[in-house]
Amino acid sequence: MIGSIIPSSATLVDRMLDQVDWHNTRLFVEYGPGVGTFTQAILDRLHPDATLLAIDLNLDFVAYLEAQFDDPRLKVVHGSAADVRRFIRQAGHVQADYILSGIPFSTLPDTVGASICAETRTALRPGGAFLVYQYSRYVRRLLDPLFAHVREGREWRNIPPCWMFCAMREEALAQAA
Repeated sequence: MIGSIIPSSATLVDRMLDQVDWHNTRLFVEYGPGVGTFTQAILDRLHPDATLLAIDLNLDFVAYLEAQFDDPRLKVVHGSAADVRRFIRQAGHVQADYILSGIPFSTLPDTVGASICAETRTALRPGGAFLVYQYSRYVRRLLDPLFAHVREGREWRNIPPCWMFCAMREEALAQAA
């Protein structure tokens, strides 16, 4: 259910979230928020009229987040990241600007991981990004066929050291005049 028993370092959180255009973000989705290590940092940066949609399969984490955070911008839902588009619609949005995930893709059945990545691509607006932090590079094989541009990096100041991926959905083509 979790990728690591040690919470993500502040350095990892900052490096992942520094990639976000906070001024223009109106819907940020977080998969597997757990106890909210990234959640609080996202809320600290999030525009006053934006929404953070946190999706978790674990009911204990959902209850914890609902009790821990008193912020009207946060919507916590119980369910699978594979259903992200339905949750986005239920939250009153069409597509997300950014989606962040620490779900340990290497531990998921291949079809589940691939389904989550495909649904994520569709759920992102053109120019949106899927930000993924992992303890292996496994997820790269799921991202490359779906996203035109995938950047990766490594954060050594995390226990264990962590891989970071930014998969960008291509911009929409300009409409002919």
